[in-house]
Amino acid sequence: MDGKVVVGIDAGSSAVKLTLYDGKRNENFICPSGWNPREQADGLLKTALKSYGASNAAFIVGTGYGRLNLPCVTKAMTEITCHGRGAVYLVPETRSIIDIGGQDAKAIRVDEQGKVQDFVMNDKCAAGTGRFLQVMANALGLDITRIGDIEADAAGEECTINSMCTVFAESEVIGMVNRGVSRQAIIAALYRSIAGRVAVMTSGIQPSSPVMFTGGLAQNKALRRQLAAKLGLEMVTHEQAVFAGSIGAALFAWDNVK
Repeated sequence: MDGKVVVGIDAGSSAVKLTLYDGKRNENFICPSGWNPREQADGLLKTALKSYGASNAAFIVGTGYGRLNLPCVTKAMTEITCHGRGAVYLVPETRSIIDIGGQDAKAIRVDEQGKVQDFVMNDKCAAGTGRFLQVMANALGLDITRIGDIEADAAGEECTINSMCTVFAESEVIGMVNRGVSRQAIIAALYRSIAGRVAVMTSGIQPSSPVMFTGGLAQNKALRRQLAAKLGLEMVTHEQAVFAGSIGAALFAWDNVK
């Protein structure tokens, strides 16, 4: 297998993630999905192969929302399957996974090999997803990339987001802003709201510790703390957690060339 490299591509709703794997190490790349995820994925693949010094990949597995629209892939697989494999690769003791993506949230229970035992998914409503938080960030006059930098501390000032409908919740947030409620208090309320929704969903798979947190929000410490509190379980993550889907896809690709 010397000299061979395989690729996993996770074409998500907000970002395209790509992992190169040669049987020993992985390299990860990411770019926005933009208006044409297919074109973005092709460009990212060329950049990644050039960086690695390879002219082509021996096998490419595609996953995520856009997996069926990627002509470069050799095989398409569901994101549930790939996230399970990738999460256990990153944190071997993982038996439960929460992934919060741009347009969905999912909870997965896996065995020690990362094989999916059960899962639940919220893909019909933006509540509890990255999109929900993005809309709320806009209402607060913040970029989504900055919201995690603001300490979500009510500092004695506590408020509640009552609606899980994105439109109504946005109206609640705008109303709080107009009443002078602090950003910190509103953000804390948003995290409690998202964590509560995701925890109820996750209870359907009977999760066990540790729960691996993946997706674009995985590095948000305040949200992770809220999820741990709502679930009553240890929450862990990894610096490569956003690439769990593409890593899992790359590992399946490697299985096909071994």
